[in-house]
Amino acid sequence: DEQVEKSSVARPQRDSWMHEPSALDVEHVASRRPQEPSGPFVSAKHAHELAVPAEPQPEPPKPKVEVDYEFGDAGSSWRMTKLKAVYRTAEEAGQSVDEVALQRYGDLQHFDAAREEERELERRRRYGKGYTGATKPTGYLFRERSVSTDMNPASPVQDRAEMAAPPAASSMPQDINALNKLKAQLMKARLRKDPDLARLEEEYKRATQSIQPEVVLGVMDSCRMNRAGEVIAVSGKRGRERGLVVENEDMSVEDMLRQEKRTKGLDGEDKNFARRIAKDGKFENNLDYMDENAEALSKRVLPSNVNLRNTTVAEYQKAQRIIDSCPLCHHEDREPASARLPAATVVSLATRSYLTLPPEPEVSRGGAAIVPIEHRSSLLDCDDDEWEEMRNFMKSLTRHYEAQDMSVIFYENAAQVRRGHHAVLMAVPLPHHIADSAPAYFREAVVSAVDEFSAQHKSFIDTLALSARPGYGRMAFRKTMVSSMPYFHVWFTIDGGLGHVIDEDGRPWPRGDLFAREVIGGVLGKETDVIRKQGRWGGVSHSRIEEFRRRWKRWDWTEL
Repeated sequence: DEQVEKSSVARPQRDSWMHEPSALDVEHVASRRPQEPSGPFVSAKHAHELAVPAEPQPEPPKPKVEVDYEFGDAGSSWRMTKLKAVYRTAEEAGQSVDEVALQRYGDLQHFDAAREEERELERRRRYGKGYTGATKPTGYLFRERSVSTDMNPASPVQDRAEMAAPPAASSMPQDINALNKLKAQLMKARLRKDPDLARLEEEYKRATQSIQPEVVLGVMDSCRMNRAGEVIAVSGKRGRERGLVVENEDMSVEDMLRQEKRTKGLDGEDKNFARRIAKDGKFENNLDYMDENAEALSKRVLPSNVNLRNTTVAEYQKAQRIIDSCPLCHHEDREPASARLPAATVVSLATRSYLTLPPEPEVSRGGAAIVPIEHRSSLLDCDDDEWEEMRNFMKSLTRHYEAQDMSVIFYENAAQVRRGHHAVLMAVPLPHHIADSAPAYFREAVVSAVDEFSAQHKSFIDTLALSARPGYGRMAFRKTMVSSMPYFHVWFTIDGGLGHVIDEDGRPWPRGDLFAREVIGGVLGKETDVIRKQGRWGGVSHSRIEEFRRRWKRWDWTEL
């Protein structure tokens, strides 16, 4: 023990500084993370409401506009006419030029390209033949616009431009005009079998859902259900449960006017009077009985709110079935994609209308048909933009047939407006000497048709003569004819012609286009079987389509 103690005492000891850790060593200590307070429980159904939106990614620069024309070529006058129409419309409507340009061109890049051409043509006129400048758009005007937009990012016009530009997948159309432009581009992509078709279809689907997520009644259908001031609700338990109403006998003039507009095109007073007579078992057809029972005969049994809603929904569904089976409409909900195009062959496609070929057999070879993309029961229902495009087609077709030493007449047969068929403007080429006599032929045919089928209306309405009067002009047809009444109209010029209002109470008007085919076919000396045979849309031979496109390509204003 003593030896052990002596050895432990004799062992050398290190200094204290040698026991300290080295200054080069790093001691890793795992610190405990503070626990976050638990938030309220959120179910998966409501998780999307708390999702933080992702930061918008900067959009890539727009590519330079590539055009297949040169400044001052054959289509330059058409492009300048379109540009001047933008300026004129903006001045008349009190809108900015950029807003109107978005509606006409679809984006501001093509509008700025037209402005470049306008400036270049002005320089050529100013400096003469020795001047040499640009031959195609360089895009400098659009770049200047982009720079000014970057300096002022809150520019509403540029926001609308980005919204209406179809190629940008992130832009969603917020109005029906932008949606129509996107639909037109989708139809063009399908016709050309564009490899980017799938993306455009998906974009159009999202745009449709963003604008109208649910299938609801249209504005006109909803207005038919609004009878404020026209009826009085029946008090009592039964009346409240069934929504019964009675006619308001103290209606104001405004209420009567609103009722007349709401019921326009529905059941007229004659039909209501016939219903009341049918329910009166003691009715006598003399004035004394009508005077004594005037109050009873004037009462109307109004449908309840439930029945009115059911009737409105049934009419809406009927209209949808007509549109679904229409061979001239573009159907977005069909599969495969090839079934979504109209059954009629699209020769030229604009934003709101397109050009196609009429069914075979034709009474005059080489005809065409102008069709609004939106389903319209008559051309009188078309808006100004649709009429502007249809008039452009009429002008181009007139030049197209003049190049073949032919004249052309246009006609619309709206004899069955209530059936909801797609409105079509038919173009029929005729030799010059027959076209000069066409007004007399149609005038005589209308007079004979009135003598045979009806005598309630004036024989014809001379819209060609009215077009020369102040205040009518190109609007003569739209100001004199009524969309709610069946009619037939033929244009001898693009401004007017001859119209006739068809009496529905007389003998039926000739089926389909038979009236016009009989007049034109009789003048041209066609066989009876050719005149009476009316084909269906879509049955056009490929050779006929290619022949028409080859001649039409020079005058196709949609390619300018």
